[in-house]
Amino acid sequence: MSKKLRPAAWPTLDEAIPEIDAFALMWRLERGRSPRTVQEYRQDLLTFAAYLGSRQKFLEASRSEIRQFIVNLMGERQYQASAVRRKLAALRAFYVYLVQEKLRADNPTAEIQAPKLEQRLPKVLSEAEVARILNTSRAGHNDILRLRDHAMLELLYASGIRRAELVGLNVEDVDLERRVATVIGKGNKERRVFFNAVAGDALRQYLNVRPRSTDRALFLSNQKKRMSLRQAWHIFRSISVLSGIDKHASLHTMRHSFATHLLENGADLVTIRELLGHASLATTQIYTNVSMQHMRKTYENAHPRDKQD
Repeated sequence: MSKKLRPAAWPTLDEAIPEIDAFALMWRLERGRSPRTVQEYRQDLLTFAAYLGSRQKFLEASRSEIRQFIVNLMGERQYQASAVRRKLAALRAFYVYLVQEKLRADNPTAEIQAPKLEQRLPKVLSEAEVARILNTSRAGHNDILRLRDHAMLELLYASGIRRAELVGLNVEDVDLERRVATVIGKGNKERRVFFNAVAGDALRQYLNVRPRSTDRALFLSNQKKRMSLRQAWHIFRSISVLSGIDKHASLHTMRHSFATHLLENGADLVTIRELLGHASLATTQIYTNVSMQHMRKTYENAHPRDKQD
C-alpha cells in the first residue's frame, strides 16, 4: 500500500492581522465564547489568510476564493467535513463582523453551502468494557495519582461530561453530599450534572489525599496545576490499553457510552439531552440508533433458533 503524500504547506503569513485579533477579543468579551473556541476560530482565520498570501487579500476575499479554499481543504488536503464546516463558520462570523464594523460592504460567505456531514454512529463500549477500564490502574504510580485517575474516570462515566468540562472543574464545583457537579459547557453555558455513589466515593478518596495547591482545579497534574486536555487524554489512553479491551476508546467514547447505557436502561431522551448539555433533541436522538444496533447484536447472539445445527 503506497504511503499517502502530505500536501505541501501553505506559505507562512508573517504580517500581523489586527482585524483578526479585534474580532477574537470581541468574541471573547462580548459574546462570552470560551478561550478554546476563540483560539480555534482565530487559527482558522489565519489559515485562510495564509492560503491567500496577504492581509489585504484576506480582508478583500471574494466568494470564489472562499469556495476554492473549501475545495482545496476537502480535495488536496483531505480535511474532514466537520473541520471544513468549522473553518467556514469562522469565516462567516468574521466577515459579518467586518460588515458590522463597516470595514467592508458585503459578506463573501453568503450563500456558500457548508459540506454535509456524514451520519456516523458514535462508538460506544459495552458495560463490561467500561467496567474493565474503571477497574484498571497504571502500575508504578503512587496512591495520589492512582486515586486521581480513578476518580476522573468514574466521574467521566457517571456524568457524561466532556473532556474540557472534566479538566475545567474546580474543587468547589463538586457537591459530594448531593452528588452534583456544576460544569461550564459549550458556548460558556453552565449546567448541573449528577454522579453516582461509586463516583462520589472515588472523589472523596481522592480529595482526602489531593495535594495542597493554590490552583483550585479539581484534578491536578504532577506539577500541582490544572491538568491539560492532552494530559487527561494520555491518562485515559494508557488505562484503556492496560485494560485489554479490543476497541480503540477515547474520553469522548465514555460520554457516548454513558448516554447509550442510560437509554438502554430506561432513561428518556429529554433527560439525557439535559445531562449531556445538547442544545437540540435531534443531536441526542442519534443514541437511539446506537442502542438499536446494540439490541440487535444482543438478540442475534442470544436467540436459540440460530444456534441450532
